[in-house]
Amino acid sequence: MAHRLLVLYGSYRSDRMGIRLANYIVAGLRARGDEVELIDAKAVGLPMFDRMYKEYPKGEAPAAMEDLAAKIRGADGFVFVTGEYNWGVQPGLKNLTDHFLEEWFWRPAAIASYSAGRFSGVRAATAWHGTLSEMGMVVISSTLAAGPIAQTLDESGAPTGDGGKSLARAFPRFADDLAWWAEAARTQRAKLKPPY
Repeated sequence: MAHRLLVLYGSYRSDRMGIRLANYIVAGLRARGDEVELIDAKAVGLPMFDRMYKEYPKGEAPAAMEDLAAKIRGADGFVFVTGEYNWGVQPGLKNLTDHFLEEWFWRPAAIASYSAGRFSGVRAATAWHGTLSEMGMVVISSTLAAGPIAQTLDESGAPTGDGGKSLARAFPRFADDLAWWAEAARTQRAKLKPPY
């Protein structure tokens, strides 16, 4: 069964490399038959966090925020594609995510990380796990990690070298895990209203 999935990406750098991983994931999930949309924080352009979507009077949130809230509510699951900045989370992605709360509830989240170095952004992935759990998502156990990103995916998002082969081997399990949890959460929400 096809799922509605959002792939969220947060780099604002002019020479950003992580978009390769985001595009790879979008293409891979679409090839499996899912309805997938890339949410690029830079393109959405939300302001630096001042107030949450829910804190605006109904109908008065900025248009980009209103549009994104509807997409989040309509999704079956999420993939957060994160770079690692000084051992921490990517600020653009965190800013985008923090504008919402209840909209994320009761759906699975997957984490894909990358970096220019050999650690593939795993410290950022670890930090995101707690954040996404606190925001009401079930974080799946499978992760993707790409690094060095420039040697793992080419400019078109195609796997290259040993890192690319490793990423391609890991992707099916990652996608299967996300699909299983998306289906489980969708089935349960249809059967029983979430407790809050």
